[in-house]
Amino acid sequence: MFLTLLTGGIYPLLTTALGQWWFPHQANGSLIVDGSLVRGSALIGQNFTADGYFQGRPSATAEMPYNPMASGGSNLAVSNPVLDKQLQQRVKALRAANPDASTTIPVELLTASASGLDNNLTPAAAAWQIPRIAKARNLSVEAVTQLVAEYTQKPLVSFIGQPVVNIVELNLALDKL
Repeated sequence: MFLTLLTGGIYPLLTTALGQWWFPHQANGSLIVDGSLVRGSALIGQNFTADGYFQGRPSATAEMPYNPMASGGSNLAVSNPVLDKQLQQRVKALRAANPDASTTIPVELLTASASGLDNNLTPAAAAWQIPRIAKARNLSVEAVTQLVAEYTQKPLVSFIGQPVVNIVELNLALDKL
């Protein structure tokens, strides 16, 4: 009885209270708020498809891309012909949408993640999309490149991780230009 009360009542209340006190932004979903409007979460990607937006990794979640209620990958093996077909279709679509970009497409723009909810890309994957974004928004390549650099988050210590760009925050910044 005591253990049930401790682990089922006191501990969850204590961790919730401490989370709200020490990390209120993170404990409430890391929401991106624009005025009084919630635009999304800094932790979950969104399905941007228009030419004037940076696009994240492909999402293999059920029913619709970036569905947070159905997080998961495709679970297709590297040897699966269905995966080969999907990759070929993605290459074709990306090259058609980005004719001014280099022919070498960053791998993360082709492959879905394990969660299907990735919110970040490497700066190289974001940079590959810059010519399309600049053209669609009538901006200079330099201006878009500078915006990507501003929204590139570097790890505290370089050997712990790689720099990333939050696509949701970057696209919201593009809208404000």
